[in-house]
Amino acid sequence: MVFGTFDMIHAGHEDLFRQARALASDPYLVVSLARDTSVARIKGASPRHSETERLAAMREHPLVDETLLGDPSGYIDHIKAIAPEIIALGYDQSGEYVQDLERDLKAAGLVVRVVRLAPFKPEEFKTSKLLG
Repeated sequence: MVFGTFDMIHAGHEDLFRQARALASDPYLVVSLARDTSVARIKGASPRHSETERLAAMREHPLVDETLLGDPSGYIDHIKAIAPEIIALGYDQSGEYVQDLERDLKAAGLVVRVVRLAPFKPEEFKTSKLLG
């Protein structure tokens, strides 16, 4: 399972998907797409594309098996519903959801491996840079 805004899908995201898939012998990649309200709260600006548009684009991606919208607030119930074996975090993911993730998973009784993935040309493939 991976989480993100995915306002546009670029080579860095595709590398993230490939790295996440490589963590399992029989991968099934679930993408939790950030809600518009969550993106605005966390990043201080709304995404360029609506959650409906981003959801439709992600559902078409060949490296992604399932895409769903994240919780408008919180994340543990959302993770419980999917019950992933692994949560793969991007190299640059931080903030309210990431800092307490392992503690919150444990408190909820969930046994999930959390893995931080390597960057892929971050000087070139970062959404904020590409959207400029």
